[in-house]
Amino acid sequence: MPPAPSPRPILPLWAAVAVSAAAGALFDVSFPSVAWWPMAFVAVALALVTLVGRSIGGSLLTGLAFGLAFYLLNVDFTAEWVGPLPWLALSLLEALIVAGGAVLIALAYRWVPRVATRRSRILLTSVLVAGLWTAREAVTGSFPYGGFPWGRVGTSQVSGPFAEVVSWTGTAGLSFLIVAMVAAAVELVRAPRRRTDSLRGLLPVGVLALMATALLLVPAWATIPTGTMRVASVQGNGPAGYFDERQAGDILESQYDATEPLFGAEDVDVLLWPEGSVDIDPEESPVAAAALDRVAREVGAPLVANRIDRRGDEYFNMSFLWRDGSGIEQTYDKRNPVPFGEYVPDREFYASIAPDLIGMIGRDYTPGTTPPVFDIDGTIAGLAICFDVIYDALVWEGARDGAEIYLFQTNNADFRGTDENLQQLAVARLRAIETGRSVVNLSTVGTSQVIAPDGSTIDGLPADEPGHMLTDVPLRTGLTPAVVAGGWVNAILSWGAVAILVGLGVRVRRGSRGNAKTPAP
Repeated sequence: MPPAPSPRPILPLWAAVAVSAAAGALFDVSFPSVAWWPMAFVAVALALVTLVGRSIGGSLLTGLAFGLAFYLLNVDFTAEWVGPLPWLALSLLEALIVAGGAVLIALAYRWVPRVATRRSRILLTSVLVAGLWTAREAVTGSFPYGGFPWGRVGTSQVSGPFAEVVSWTGTAGLSFLIVAMVAAAVELVRAPRRRTDSLRGLLPVGVLALMATALLLVPAWATIPTGTMRVASVQGNGPAGYFDERQAGDILESQYDATEPLFGAEDVDVLLWPEGSVDIDPEESPVAAAALDRVAREVGAPLVANRIDRRGDEYFNMSFLWRDGSGIEQTYDKRNPVPFGEYVPDREFYASIAPDLIGMIGRDYTPGTTPPVFDIDGTIAGLAICFDVIYDALVWEGARDGAEIYLFQTNNADFRGTDENLQQLAVARLRAIETGRSVVNLSTVGTSQVIAPDGSTIDGLPADEPGHMLTDVPLRTGLTPAVVAGGWVNAILSWGAVAILVGLGVRVRRGSRGNAKTPAP
């Protein structure tokens, strides 16, 4: 049977733009704080429908509408203290990347019918569209300045029934599978019905049903229990925000005060404080050093804390392991400082555009190179500082370095009253499932939680209140398929789809030239 011609748009452009914007808003609903995961399926379906038969210019416009509607809602926390410019700039940048991805998906809808038979069209279109969506997420997660892997389809499913799949595929693989299912459903609805094709038409329906069943029934990869670690974690709720009024030592004091109820606790293996918890250099201040010594001594465990560390002309966001009488024994420097938050890339250029905003960032943090693990009396703990947690490679590295538990330190004080902390917490939950490890996600101001390897909550503290947790946290060893091959899964799905699209384009172009040279009968 000859290939079908390219499809016509399902919606006129004006309606497609409106529907695409609505899809972006619905996609945001699938993320915390609403966390209604089914809306991701609806949003993706609507977004894809607007791209069927769309021209390059039309797909750019509809993709931009989706991206703007989603990011303006999803990252509105970036406007909390410094005004709308960073929020608008970030949202526009991410939306432009989404628009570029929309063009590729529109080309897939245009070219697949011209090279594929009707029987193979549904499967090829579904896989290709899902791969191109995943490729777009890969670009936003790596470009520019290290990328911003926030708002991925896979992350939206942390509260849904498909989350366990992430231990096999990583977040990128889960995004691919969700989009592939939705794209297949869209194609089944669009496919023409003929009586002679009744049995053959069951094939794509069967494939779709198998995909859904596999996602629902496949269990998380089972890592190996190795005991427990008694973790004391403290949320000081101090003045840790960039714009909070404070004196040097105020944050340390708040952490110390919130830790005092733990003095004399029995059999504690480690005491955890959040990012930015020590605001005086204990190697320069005997008073700060004495405070840390007493905390470690009274709790009876080494302290994992965090501070700014200056080395020559460079600044590092540094976590450290402190032991009574010994001081700092191990350090980890944040690998992924936040562009325009912890450092300014191309500072002179951006200062010429927004000098007041850029001037507020008085120092630039240098990315760290140290391994993201601490050996705490024989137990290996994986580490991540704040937005470190959204970068796949760092978390996987910790597991490969032997981490049996993760200690995530963060400071959400600049985002009080927003859902940023809940979105970041959702990523931490997904990391627990992905790696098969428990996670202690501790914030200066909340929300803080201890998360089991299956993603369930073991213990927690509410936001904007000082408090502590004393938790026997399960330890695990063994590597999940996501940790071992997640990078390859992402690369194959993403760039493999791009390569297939290029091949389709070449074949369509050659076919068009051949038809043009064929003389009319």
